[in-house]
Amino acid sequence: MSEHVDAIVIGTGQAGPALCARLDREELKTVVIERKLLGGTCVNVGCIPTKTLVASARAAHMARRGAQYGFSCGEVRVDMAAVKARKDGVVAQSSTGLGTWIDGMKHVSLVRGHARFTGPRRVVVDGREFDADRIFINVGGRPLVPDMPGVQEVPYLTSSTMMEVDFLPEHLVIVGGSYIGLEFAQMYRRFGSRVTVVERGPRLLAREDEDVSAEVRAILEREGVEIRTGADCLSLAKRDNGVAVGLACGDGPPLAEGSHVLLAVGRVPNTDDLGLEAAGIATDARGYIQVDDECLTNVPGVWALGDANGRGAFTHTSYNDYEIVAANLFNGYGRRISDRIPCYALFIDPPLGRAGMTEREALASGRRLLTGKMPMQRVGRAREAGETQGFMKVVVDAETKEILGAALLGLNGDEVVHALLDTMYAKAPYTTVRDAMHIHPTVSELIPTLLGGLKPPPDAEGAPPAPLARKKVD
Repeated sequence: MSEHVDAIVIGTGQAGPALCARLDREELKTVVIERKLLGGTCVNVGCIPTKTLVASARAAHMARRGAQYGFSCGEVRVDMAAVKARKDGVVAQSSTGLGTWIDGMKHVSLVRGHARFTGPRRVVVDGREFDADRIFINVGGRPLVPDMPGVQEVPYLTSSTMMEVDFLPEHLVIVGGSYIGLEFAQMYRRFGSRVTVVERGPRLLAREDEDVSAEVRAILEREGVEIRTGADCLSLAKRDNGVAVGLACGDGPPLAEGSHVLLAVGRVPNTDDLGLEAAGIATDARGYIQVDDECLTNVPGVWALGDANGRGAFTHTSYNDYEIVAANLFNGYGRRISDRIPCYALFIDPPLGRAGMTEREALASGRRLLTGKMPMQRVGRAREAGETQGFMKVVVDAETKEILGAALLGLNGDEVVHALLDTMYAKAPYTTVRDAMHIHPTVSELIPTLLGGLKPPPDAEGAPPAPLARKKVD
């Protein structure tokens, strides 16, 4: 017999627990279903553990750079078992806290097991059936294992199984030159592995402007990461001492042989085993649940939040999905997915903070533009810290004076970019930031100087004259 509740939440990723807390506050009897790990990707195999590893890798890297800062700590030896133990401790703290939070919800019950739809608003979990007026799908995604020759014949790692590695690979070959792959590339190079990145496309980070891609490549190559782009016809083959990745590049040898291989070529939604067809819930060709601007599926009373809806691939977009759903259901706010400005970061060192359009996208929009670019060598705080790699660039609509996009590749770029992002949300003119007084010495204080030097792109026609540059001497 089916048990009736007010709401069912499937999955405890970023949107799920926060939504449960709101449902609890509304005194709605709720069942939250989790088949594996509380917290989903972010807590267990995503943001929290990887950034913990990034921090350990940076500490080792900075120790090796001691002579540049006037000290020496001798040979740096990385204990990967200890690195993993530290990571596991941070993850456990987050997971335990999440469990305590859910346990403290008066109207929410946690059910362990795999949920499958048996009807439009009905699910079964290990023989136990529930129906509800509202169902919220928050099942996330998993690493894509590509259908490439040899993939079933060789041992391989994914971004998830990398979390169990407690040793140092002698030579890690990473298939995929995008955000996840590049973070692992720098991380393991700093731990002490030889690292080769194999990218099928002509350059790294195809989403970014070419100058950003080129500088990211240069940053990694300066640390000894080998980059192979244009690697078509990829294949895997087992070797006595590891794995060989076959590739057909414009230059270089036709094989990249290593001790281990990491597949970092994208992610897929966890929707193939939910029984969505029994509920009539529509998905696209890749398995993402189709939703409207409020995260509502084609079935009334069923919402899809987070990675599984294909409207964002980040923890922050998942949480924003929760905010949209909760605000619209309980506050009548009318918030929309289309209201948000794309933003994300690449957490290499130095990081890339991105908001809004790329320069390429802005040029394609047909707007009259003003652009600015500043190398990090001009930033006093970066010179003082010995962190002068990268640059800052911004794109502005010449007519409205609104900021269209920014790419801050440099020291604290993942934090500094929020000053521009907030200005974009406020729809304030760039002059608001340009004319503001910022604290010295910081990275952020050079943003007004950057905005003071805006000018039309080199190939722009009919753009207004460049504004007077604001100069700062440090």
